Amino acid sequence: MLRKYFTYLLLFFALMIVAVAKAQTAIVEFTDYKVENKLKVDTTLLNLIKPYADSVNKTMNRVIGFSLNGLTKRQPESVLGNFMSDCMKTMAEKKFGRKVDIAFVNYGGIRYYIPKGEITVGKIFELMPFDNLIVLQELSGKIVQQFLDKMAERDGWPVSGLRMAIKNKKAINVFIDDKPLDENVTYIVANTDYIANGGDDCGMLRGIEQINKGYLFREALMEYIMLLSKQGKSIDSKTDNRIVYAN
Repeated sequence: MLRKYFTYLLLFFALMIVAVAKAQTAIVEFTDYKVENKLKVDTTLLNLIKPYADSVNKTMNRVIGFSLNGLTKRQPESVLGNFMSDCMKTMAEKKFGRKVDIAFVNYGGIRYYIPKGEITVGKIFELMPFDNLIVLQELSGKIVQQFLDKMAERDGWPVSGLRMAIKNKKAINVFIDDKPLDENVTYIVANTDYIANGGDDCGMLRGIEQINKGYLFREALMEYIMLLSKQGKSIDSKTDNRIVYAN
């Protein structure tokens, strides 16, 4: 009985092999087809959206400032990072009507640079494409230290109002307003709502009360640039050893 089943099994596999062999493709042929764009342009639709497109282009091409040298980002500190964090600190104090001790900018959220020459609204949208809001939080020195250590793990973020060094992926020699960081002191910190809500692995900030006025960081950047331009200043910055590597 077993020999009979074994014979059937061998026969089955033999037939499968023959079938597969016959099913193999011997010749592959290709035919080229020319694809032409024969779609009719909907002029009615184009005429309908043209005023909106013209309005958007006009807004995006509006010049709001001028940079002599251009600003780019790098770590642990850069001219672009210093400019943006100084902007956040300055404009947050204006918008919220109170002193801000420290301002931070998420390095990964900076998606472009400020080119040399004329700065348009469109360039600022490229620089900061996300609708991140500026928020304030009252943070203990202990929480600030935890946040700075997370920044140090990632080689430093743009910061204003603070100086520190990075050693072994930790923040050391931290000074706020030229005074050593005190874990028992409460600091007013400006940040984006994304980071304040725990984004980018900053869970130490999650759940801490926020002061929020619906003020877009992108809006703050444009207002800051226009403010400096009205003062006759070009949009430029410099590094000043806010964050350095200690090892």
